Order: sequence, then structure tokens, then C-alpha cells
Amino acid sequence: MAVPDRYFTPSEANEALAKVRPLVEQMVEHHRALREAVEQRDALSAVTSGNGGGFHPRVPGDLDAAVEAEAAEFSSVVRELTELGVQVKDPATGLVDFPSLRDGEQILLCWLLGEDEVAWWHTLDGGFAGRQPL
Repeated sequence: MAVPDRYFTPSEANEALAKVRPLVEQMVEHHRALREAVEQRDALSAVTSGNGGGFHPRVPGDLDAAVEAEAAEFSSVVRELTELGVQVKDPATGLVDFPSLRDGEQILLCWLLGEDEVAWWHTLDGGFAGRQPL
């Protein structure tokens, strides 16, 4: 288990939400848009592999460009979160963790997009199912 670059107190994690919340909102949106673009590209591939057609010749290139753009934006937002010391756990729902210490042991402060504040924690291997109130 790698040692995090920093540890957050619950208060610091809640203060960080001013920066983290909008980034997580962007991450969730780019993840959704990327998934949709990939699905559209895959659907088009299925049509073309079956000798289908009936679409503008630019569509495949446009879909490839959309996938690349969303993947780049998604990666950029995840990188920003990581640089802040936040661990992305589920980009679809906006679940992130803040490394912390509790009685000298490493734990994770857990926050899910839509929650008002960081109010939960779990052990390193406890995951979302093992969340406990602070």
C-alpha cells in the first residue's frame, strides 16, 4: 500500500470540498459523456460491420473525436483530483476518498457527490459498504 502524499483531517476534507465538488461533478459528467460516445461508436461499428450504412461519412470520425475529447477531459479532471490528494473510487457516481489517520492508522474519509459534507470514514479495505459515521 503506497503512502499518500498527504493526510486530511475531517475539517480539511470538508474545506477541500469547495474545490473537489465541482471537479467531481465534471468527472461524473465526462464519464457519462465518454460512456455514451463509446456506445454510439460501438453501435456504428456494428452497423458498418454488417454491411450497413445510411449515415454521413463524417460520422465515424466525429464519434472518434468525441471519444478522444471526452477521454482527455475525464483524465484531466481525475488528474486534478489526484493532485489535490483525493482518491477517485467510482467516477460514475462521484465517490471519492480522502486519506486520513485515525488513532495512528491509515483510513479513508469517504464522500459521495450529493452529500453535504464529508461525514463518513472506512478502513483501507472496508470500502463504501464499510462506511461509518465520523
